[in-house]
Amino acid sequence: MIDEALQELKAAIDRGQVALKRDLAKLRTGRANPDLLDSIRAEYYGTATPLNQMATIAVPEPRMLIIKPFDKSSLKAIEKAIMESDLGLNPMNDGEILRIPMPSLTEDRRKQLVKLARKAGEDCKVAIRKARHEAKDLVDEIEDEGEAPADDCERARKKVEEIVQVGTSKVDEIVGKKEADIMEV
Repeated sequence: MIDEALQELKAAIDRGQVALKRDLAKLRTGRANPDLLDSIRAEYYGTATPLNQMATIAVPEPRMLIIKPFDKSSLKAIEKAIMESDLGLNPMNDGEILRIPMPSLTEDRRKQLVKLARKAGEDCKVAIRKARHEAKDLVDEIEDEGEAPADDCERARKKVEEIVQVGTSKVDEIVGKKEADIMEV
C-alpha cells in the first residue's frame, strides 16, 4: 500500500515534468524548432486543425522553418494562422510552401521568455507539491487504519520528501537549460 503511494507520487512528478517540457518547447528561442508551431491551429474545411496534421514542417537550417501543406488550398489558411499567432513570425508564401525565417530576439523579449519559462517551472513545482501532499495524506491514512507499522510510515514520509526533492531539482534543471537556450545569442 505504501509502495503504491510512492509509485503514484513518482508518476505524478513524471507527468508534471513531461507537461513542463511540452510547455517550454513552445517558447521561442533563437533557433527554429517545429514544436514552436504545435499550439497553432488553422481553419481547414471549417475545423481548427493543428498544423502538423495539415503539412510537413521541416528545419532546413537553424533559423528557418519550412511548411509544405499536403493540400495546397490550405496554404493561405496556414499562413493566416501563423500571422495571427502571438509568436511574432512572418511567413513568406511562394505558392507552394511557406518559409518562416526566425528573427533574432531582442534583449527585452529574451527576458520576457525567461520569465515565462520560470513561471512554467513554478507551476510544475506547485503540481509536485500537491502530489506530495496527496502522498503524505495517503501514508497518514494507511497509518491511521493500522495497515502498516508506524516505522514503515515514517520511512515512507522521508522517502516522499526525497522523491519530491529529486523531482524539483529536475524541474530546475529543465528550466535552466531552456533559459540558457533563450539567452544564447
